Amino acid sequence: MFWRLVLVALGGALGAVARYTVSFLFGRVWPAFPWGTLVVNVVGSFLLGLLMGATASGRFLLDPAWRSFLGIGILGAFTTFSTLSYETVEAVRGGSPMHALGMVLANLVLGLLFCWIGLFLGER
Repeated sequence: MFWRLVLVALGGALGAVARYTVSFLFGRVWPAFPWGTLVVNVVGSFLLGLLMGATASGRFLLDPAWRSFLGIGILGAFTTFSTLSYETVEAVRGGSPMHALGMVLANLVLGLLFCWIGLFLGER
């Protein structure tokens, strides 16, 4: 149990740094829309679907501790529901409710779609 927690913590550190980097870079190029949040959520959803599909199908054998490192640690810290929530509330407060709705729908629809694609590919 202790080593699994260590692996999740290390994965979390890696995922958080990766998320910060992606959000920072996208924010510098396209500051008007939170593309970084959308990218990390969609890519993270795809990768988690791929990981879970591959391991659940038995196609890829992975120790549960390492699956926790990847799925909970890295991908859990890489994706961000809390930032999406904050950015959505700020868009509404700033007088852009349609912008907020677009952000929520894009994250939800694309996240689910790419998770499904990842699961499909992982199981094959």
